[in-house]
Amino acid sequence: MLLVTAFPMLRALYLSLYDYSLTDPGDRSFVGLQNYVTALTDSLFWRDTLNTVLIMIVTVAVELVIGFAFAMVMHRVIFARGLVRTSILIPYGIITVVSGFAWQFAFSNTNGFVNGWLPFVGANFDWFGQYGSSIVAIMVSEIWKTTPFMSLLLLAGLAQVSEDMIEAAKVDGATWFQRLFKVILPNMRAAIMVAVLFRALDAYRIFDNIFVMTAGANGTESISFLTYRQVIEQFQLGIGSALSVLLFLSVLVVAFLIVKIFRVDLASARQER
Repeated sequence: MLLVTAFPMLRALYLSLYDYSLTDPGDRSFVGLQNYVTALTDSLFWRDTLNTVLIMIVTVAVELVIGFAFAMVMHRVIFARGLVRTSILIPYGIITVVSGFAWQFAFSNTNGFVNGWLPFVGANFDWFGQYGSSIVAIMVSEIWKTTPFMSLLLLAGLAQVSEDMIEAAKVDGATWFQRLFKVILPNMRAAIMVAVLFRALDAYRIFDNIFVMTAGANGTESISFLTYRQVIEQFQLGIGSALSVLLFLSVLVVAFLIVKIFRVDLASARQER
């Protein structure tokens, strides 16, 4: 862990304090926090941050709803349970790059099938010709790929809900929605928080789908993709390292906010089980 995690993080923190370009490695100079000032005062950084936050919020919200529905199906199904669970989890087993190329083909305005399924957009509608539709295509590919992961985590939470409590609610005359919102969801709060936390942190670091589907065109860059461009394409290790540190810090902020919003006492949850 020290070799593959701690050292690269400390190395990135060190390089972020220098004006360092691989095109001229001998001309490296200490600039302190200037790289951070440059990043935080650049409108491109904030635009990409908004893109990242938008993708994270929308995809996690949709995945939470669909994933919970899938989890309910997997939990309640009686016949062919293994087949049903395997079918739902198939997209998560596909490599993200492969999934991205598949959805890029699906949204193609020349030979894709999405326009044929959505006649109101027009047969020749170019999904990757403008910002809004490009972001939608990226979100759809992300939701399709990672919803099974969300459902798997929620399925584990459903298994912790006492059937006796649900039966008692039925006896008391509670409707399905009342049982859902008064019994099932409150007792799954810890599992929902873990699922949202894991997926939000993963979505905040989105890179593969953007790289494959748009390559950042039409203003669809994320923070991870901006960092990639600075380091890999422009060879700017200093500013690229500063961006990676800012990405790491923003991930910590996202995790902190999610934990605070849910206000789950994990110690109590473990004791109850």
